[in-house]
Amino acid sequence: MEQNSRRHLRQSVVDLLGRLQVNENTLLGILAGCVGIAAGFANYGFRWIIDVIHHLVVEQGMDWFGISMHHWSWSRLWIVLFPAVGGLLLIPFGLWFAKDLKWGFSAFLERVNLRGAKVPGRTIFTRGMACAITLGTGGSAGQEGPIAQIGGAIGSSLGQVFRVSGGRLKTLVACGVAGGVAATFNAPIAGVFFAQEIVLLSTFELASFTPIVIAAGLATVVSRILLGNTAEFLVLNYSLNSHWELVFYCLMGILIGVLASIFVGVHSRIKDQIQSLPIHPLLKPVVGGFAVGAIAIAFPQVLGNGYHFMQSMLDGQGPFLLLAALVVFKVLATSITLGSGLPGGMFAPSLYLGAAIGGAFGHLLEMLFPTMAIFPGQYALVGMGAFLAAATHAPMTAIFLLFEMTASYHVIIPIMITCVLGTAIARNLRSENLETVELAKAGINLHAGKERSILQGIRVEEVMVRHPETVPENMTLGQFADFLGKSKHTNFPLMNPDGKMSGFISVQDFMGVAFERDLMDLVVVKELATADVVTVSPSDNLDEAMQRMGHRNIEQLAVVDPMDATRLVGMISRRDMISAYNRALLGRTLEEQVDG
Repeated sequence: MEQNSRRHLRQSVVDLLGRLQVNENTLLGILAGCVGIAAGFANYGFRWIIDVIHHLVVEQGMDWFGISMHHWSWSRLWIVLFPAVGGLLLIPFGLWFAKDLKWGFSAFLERVNLRGAKVPGRTIFTRGMACAITLGTGGSAGQEGPIAQIGGAIGSSLGQVFRVSGGRLKTLVACGVAGGVAATFNAPIAGVFFAQEIVLLSTFELASFTPIVIAAGLATVVSRILLGNTAEFLVLNYSLNSHWELVFYCLMGILIGVLASIFVGVHSRIKDQIQSLPIHPLLKPVVGGFAVGAIAIAFPQVLGNGYHFMQSMLDGQGPFLLLAALVVFKVLATSITLGSGLPGGMFAPSLYLGAAIGGAFGHLLEMLFPTMAIFPGQYALVGMGAFLAAATHAPMTAIFLLFEMTASYHVIIPIMITCVLGTAIARNLRSENLETVELAKAGINLHAGKERSILQGIRVEEVMVRHPETVPENMTLGQFADFLGKSKHTNFPLMNPDGKMSGFISVQDFMGVAFERDLMDLVVVKELATADVVTVSPSDNLDEAMQRMGHRNIEQLAVVDPMDATRLVGMISRRDMISAYNRALLGRTLEEQVDG
């Protein structure tokens, strides 16, 4: 019934557009506008649900237990319950929608770039509600990643209704992402660059750029109508009091680049350790919530998206030691939150950490140079953008986000310096960013494209022939000619009397002397074989194996022990790899159809 209704609606719209003589590009623009408007409303609804849950759990709980965030009392011990309540509320989601809870932003990027951009429409509600519970009950995470996924799911669903092509479907997903981020920050340009840099991997095309601009603009209009034309953060007028401060910004950019790289690694390791704990998956969010609540007893500033405390940092508040401590404990709280299975985003924690690092750096400069009229809040502001750029490898998004937040040209030079330096340092220290590090551990490279990604996900040991045909190195050419007549292969490893590989011979090597009858019983195959053998190890992936074949233009590779290059463990051929690729591609296609 539902499919018939969708089919009837699609056909009616297509007939109407046909009568109006609307071409494909115009249709894409219209769909992008619809996606942007829907993303604007989705942002409003998502925020409203977060506020409702926060009021019911945190605000009512604080009133009930008499908890104060500003003054210590023993009643603050009850704060440990709030994030744990979020874990309890997620148990039904874990029972019925466990796959959606695990479907974070990294998996979203993989789906968009490598799996045809078909995002399940149900995640608009399932993952959206689950993330709202995490944020509303105090889990240390962000709302920007989830709203980007919600917007992307809206774009994908609408594109699938109208059966747009794969490239256009990917564009509509990016439109939804741009709309969600733009509506969240009241920053349309930042939304556009977020979609281009992070979702589309910096692949600029005018055909996709125009719809993304339309979506981001309309989402921002909807957000301003519903929430007012106010920025997420209120920023004081920025000013550069001395050109010497540019040197300080350079130093801060380098520092942030190093710390962002460390954060990516630490965050990944903590998540891995939590996931390896022998605790039932349904109970891990509860345990993780308790752990985050325990941290919040001493540092309640780590709870939620941290926007309120970020605002205080931008106002220049917060002593140096507190800000330095929050850098450590916010990393722990965020990693525990997400690692335990409480869903959320990493955008807000990155901004938070940047503001804390920048604020602490500014306070340190204020103490060292009291006559320079340094305002720590300005360093917190620039630090926000620099850490976001370094952690996500998306400097343009950070630059335009801060520019739209401040509406000041004075901030451009400092933020450009810190973002570029921070991103360059972070990329040099760690090739993967915050959103792709999980994919990299699974052997997935988004920048490689769908074909190479599939090959990179298959190990040589899964495909190789484990007991290949070999040839003794002292076999005569005559014996080798008889051997070829019985074999189905054209390439053979040579083995010495000790069972070690000493070379490689092919039919092409033999053909040069095949008609020299006088040599058949006098020459052994070792004299014609190649001593410089191209090999792979069982743990290498098929993409690496295919590249090595291409360099030498050969059809087969010897698979050797990585600890001993003369110990043969198998053979792999181009045909074997193509067959494995086709099987993996078919499996992935069937999986996409089931998920869609």
